[in-house]
Amino acid sequence: MVTVIQRPTPELAQRATEVLAGPNALVGLNVADLMASAGRLASLAARSPLTVVEHEAALVSELARVLAGRSSMTPAPGDKRFADPVWLSNPVYRRYLQAYLAWSQCAGALVDGLGLEGIDLQRGRFLATLLADAMAPSNTLAGNPAAVRKAYETGGASIAAGVKNLLSDLLHNGAMPSQVDKSAFKVGENLATTPGAVVFRSEVLELIQYQPTTDKVHARPAMLVPPQINRAYVYDMAPGKSVVEYLVDSGFQVFLVSWRNPTTEHSHWGMAEYVAALLEAIGAMKTICGSRDVTVHAACSGAMTVAALLGHLAAVKDRSVHCTTQMVAVMDQSEESQISLLASPRAIARAKAASARKGVLEGGAMGRVFSWLRPNDLVWNYWVNNYLMGNTPPAFDILYWNCDTTRLPAKFHAELLDVFGSRLLATPGALEILGTPVDLSALRCDRYVMAGLTDHITPWRSCYRTAKMMGGEMTMVVCAGGHIQSLINPPGNAKTKYFLNDNLPEHPDEWLAGATQHNDSWWPHWRDWLAARSGRQKAAPAALGSARFPVLANAPGDYMLT
Repeated sequence: MVTVIQRPTPELAQRATEVLAGPNALVGLNVADLMASAGRLASLAARSPLTVVEHEAALVSELARVLAGRSSMTPAPGDKRFADPVWLSNPVYRRYLQAYLAWSQCAGALVDGLGLEGIDLQRGRFLATLLADAMAPSNTLAGNPAAVRKAYETGGASIAAGVKNLLSDLLHNGAMPSQVDKSAFKVGENLATTPGAVVFRSEVLELIQYQPTTDKVHARPAMLVPPQINRAYVYDMAPGKSVVEYLVDSGFQVFLVSWRNPTTEHSHWGMAEYVAALLEAIGAMKTICGSRDVTVHAACSGAMTVAALLGHLAAVKDRSVHCTTQMVAVMDQSEESQISLLASPRAIARAKAASARKGVLEGGAMGRVFSWLRPNDLVWNYWVNNYLMGNTPPAFDILYWNCDTTRLPAKFHAELLDVFGSRLLATPGALEILGTPVDLSALRCDRYVMAGLTDHITPWRSCYRTAKMMGGEMTMVVCAGGHIQSLINPPGNAKTKYFLNDNLPEHPDEWLAGATQHNDSWWPHWRDWLAARSGRQKAAPAALGSARFPVLANAPGDYMLT
């Protein structure tokens, strides 16, 4: 049976890139904190009756213009909720839409006008936006002209399909609208299919070596390190969009770390355990390839772990890592972002206590947090598609990977919160790994840093600033895309581009202003950078593994599936 995979639209691809678990998801949505902010908002409203009346009067005036057909209110450009032409051509729907826009605009203006400051203002805006998004007329069957039209054209079959999808999600998806058709994918069959084998296994990770496809390979092997919160096949998606496949076909000896999905018995795993496991894996790579050192390339939280590893190696004068790549990664959260919305000291303490009680932080819980932080894209979009339109969720590999979450050990979860909240990696000596203080300014290896221009999870300015605090020669690349859209960026896409600038001024905006635009994927540039640092070429190995590290299982291994 051949499965036909739906080609994702650019909008869907962009949404998929902004769902990864980041600092907000590590903290979680604390209802008590949000309700406390709502209480302060209500209290200020009660003490500011003139402000409330002023905004109410403005709303009533605009609603009068709506009813008279004189309102000029239109949805924001690019708002897909109201793309159907019926919203403007039909007088009833047009008035409904304009009344909604007037009300939501008034709610936002009222929050801004009540004198809230700091985190309370951010939370007030968040609550107003959350309510406005939920109340959108497009979220109801009668208020969605496309859904009404489809119900009529299908004789009600779309409504029946929508009810079926709703019941399925209530039973099997935590009452959240499914973002992807999970039945369309299977790891090892149409995902993570690059030929290879597990050549090392510890309690924490499996190390996969991939079969060379070229007669000659670079002598120095490359290790790919994924984030701990998602599956390792982020580097080995479908053929044609696989980082592993691209590097193998470019003549590199490629190894992939596949983290074990921890359970409550692994709650004691912390940064030190992950770093120690990487050290063992590097030792296996050096033995298998007969190399004195390796190159290491990591993304997101995996890059934070590698930074701790490099800090430890620098402290003990170990040059086992010749060069490294940091992809969509920050070492602290100094850049202003939405993290302050949730990360109050009390919320962080509660998040640590909750994972300590359970022993792990569930990846699914983090995914739900991010969905509600971007509800139009990640909740109501699928509500309309699945329930009102009665469509099957899209079959999109990156969305499938995003939903294929893993767990974090409680200790590692707490340490990540401290890394962000207390800037442990950004402060020399604040973090200790395997008995040595970590000072990232002491690094001496070359570094390739890639960030996404529209990345909301690890903002590119944060990537730039935190990368500059590290030692070693740095090459900076900014790709025009979001978090995973930047990472999974194979050549051949005429719409993609990246920016380069050999100068590294203090401010990231100065760097971008002086950068040169290149209309292609950043992968070929990275390949050439890595080739120059991967040693001489030699005959490709005839077999995977070695006498000391024999093949244990075919790729994708066991840990990627459990």
